Parts: sequence; C-alpha cells; structure tokens
Amino acid sequence: MTNVIYQDPPISPPWAPQVPFGLEARVEGLDCPSQAHTMVGFARLDNLRELTERVLRDGVPGDFLEAGVGRGGAMIFVRGVLKAYGVTDRRVWLADSFQGFPEPPAEARYQLRDVYPELAGEAGEGRRQAVETMKALFLRGGSADDVRENFRRYDLLDEQVNLLPGWLADTLPTAAVQQLAILRVDNDLYDSTYLTLEHLFPRVSPGGYVVVDDYHFLDECRQAVHDYLKASGTPEPDLTTIDQCGVYWRKEI
Repeated sequence: MTNVIYQDPPISPPWAPQVPFGLEARVEGLDCPSQAHTMVGFARLDNLRELTERVLRDGVPGDFLEAGVGRGGAMIFVRGVLKAYGVTDRRVWLADSFQGFPEPPAEARYQLRDVYPELAGEAGEGRRQAVETMKALFLRGGSADDVRENFRRYDLLDEQVNLLPGWLADTLPTAAVQQLAILRVDNDLYDSTYLTLEHLFPRVSPGGYVVVDDYHFLDECRQAVHDYLKASGTPEPDLTTIDQCGVYWRKEI
C-alpha cells in the first residue's frame, strides 16, 4: 500500500533534482509518493485498522467514508479489513472531485509556495509554469477510473465500494450515506474540511470515530474543525494524536 517494498521515489518539483526514496519519510507519511496508493504512512494506517476493528467489535453501526481520497489507498485498506473479517453489510465511500483540489483562496495558508518556498518570488512565466506543473503532480489525486482500478488490483472492487465523484459542496448534501461508523477527513483545505464535517458529522453514529488527517500539519484544516464544532454547538472532543499530522476522536454515546 505504501510501496516500501519497491520504493518508488517521491514526487519532486520540476526545478529540483529527483529526491530518492526515503524509508523514514514514507513510514511517517511525510512524502508524496509517485506510485504508492497512499501517502498516509504506517501510524495512520495502523490507526485506521484499529478503529475499524473497534467499531466492528463494539457493534457501532454504519459505513466508512473518506473525503479526499488521493489514489484510494486508505479506503482500499479499510475494504481489505472488512473482507478479512467477512463483513458484507457495510460499505466504503470515497468522496472526491477526482480532478484535484479546488483553487485555494488567496488568504489560505495552503499554497504551493508554503510547501515549496522557491515559488514565493516574483510572478513570471517560468514561475507560472512551475506552479501548474506542481498542481498536476502534487495536488492531483487519481481519477475515478484510476481509483477503481486500484481497488480491482487488490481484488476488492465490488458492490461494497462506492465513489462520490464531484465537488463536495455538490455531492455531500444529497449523498446516499445514512450512517457512518468512521468518517475520515483528508481534504486539507478549510472549506472542504468544514463542508465535510457540516454534512457528515451528524451522520456519524454515537461511538463512531472521526479522523482528521492533516490536523497538525495545516493550520486552516485545524481551524475548520474547531469552527465547525463551535458553530454546531458540539462540545470540544477529546482529541487523540495519531502522529505529527493526524488526530481522531470518538463521538459521544
């Protein structure tokens, strides 16, 4: 899933030499793999398996949904856990534009220049081309067909796998998702994170879990979480840190 076996190199910016594969960065989920099906690292995958096993053991009703899926690896992993336990009455949902990120607003911290300071200089044609190249490489996940194919390669593409293609503001309000045992939020930007919680947190079953992948990594992701909780009148939960990026909490019973 993380491709530590074949050690694909991370995506490098077009103005820099190719960075070789680094085991520590891949294990910690701190690089952008060029081929691996997930970039979340070992700790967040272990957490996802543990939480999936908990909700199955505790009988927490509902499906599993990730918003912002990249190449689909995290939900492929969950589908694999469900298959290992012989679970046939729960679905995995993958909500994504499947065409990359929306353009971040100018005031958002998550601009490419924050990831790559080399882009912070004066605007020009060379810089514009570099930005467009990095958007294609860094900000683009898989297409819907790519993600389905990735599931198929693990022999996990079946009627329990459901894709929700389109911008979240268009798809989530009417998504045919009744109950969730686990909601995994990995869409980075403020608006996308807030929208995901606004439309899906009420569908998380009591005793279910919410995982926010970039809580510690992106300021606006973290801000969106707390703004939503405040606006919805939800008490601040007891957050558990997974690693230097992600957190999770359990919805009160």
